[in-house]
Amino acid sequence: MSSPSKPHHSDISRHLTEAITSGHFAVGSVLPTELELCEHYKTSRHTVRAALAELQRVGLVSRRKNAGTRVEATKPRDTFRPSLASVDDLVQFGTEHLRQVQSIEEVAVSASVAKDLGCAPGARWLRISSLRLDSSGKVGPIGWTDVYVDPAYLEVGALVRESPDTLVSSLIAERYGRQIAEIHQDVRADTVKDAVLAKALQVEQGAAVLKIVRRYLDAEGLAFEVSVSVHPADRFSVSMRLQRSGA
Repeated sequence: MSSPSKPHHSDISRHLTEAITSGHFAVGSVLPTELELCEHYKTSRHTVRAALAELQRVGLVSRRKNAGTRVEATKPRDTFRPSLASVDDLVQFGTEHLRQVQSIEEVAVSASVAKDLGCAPGARWLRISSLRLDSSGKVGPIGWTDVYVDPAYLEVGALVRESPDTLVSSLIAERYGRQIAEIHQDVRADTVKDAVLAKALQVEQGAAVLKIVRRYLDAEGLAFEVSVSVHPADRFSVSMRLQRSGA
């Protein structure tokens, strides 16, 4: 197996997943030790542990003290659980999944959408609607995302069509120099009320979903992008790692 220099933990987990699903590491076998993986991938033990934790979350391996990391299955569970602890992690998540752009248009938002965006009903935004797909193709759509951008950034629409796999926030940073300094995230339970959305997500109308609203703020604390994502409850959950200050 070969690996890039200084890999992200998701790169390592993806590489090991491929090794497991291809049969390189059979069910019941034990993966190389953490130290051996550190040496192989030329990275830190912290990064390797994060990668192994991701394999454990999707049911591919089990980990026991003094027994190593044992392969338990050749296919991951059909649930995606991102671990989002920083802006970088969120960006990494965004780049790991296929995005199919469905529409790009300037809209006047309804009262319900305005509440999510924190603006007045009727306010005009550039809306970029996309379907999120798992790159493996083994599960249904992971979610639907409506990204709302200040209409002053109309050129972003054309950039998205040219580079559909690049995050909208990255395109704004490249074109206008406006960088993400902070993200405010609101996660809540909801149901699919729209028949068109239900069909796109391959769920029944009224099905339970996880709704995530993210407000992207610049260094001055001003929001320049807001995304509203809807994820089928059986395909997506959010896990976070909390650490004591100073730890």
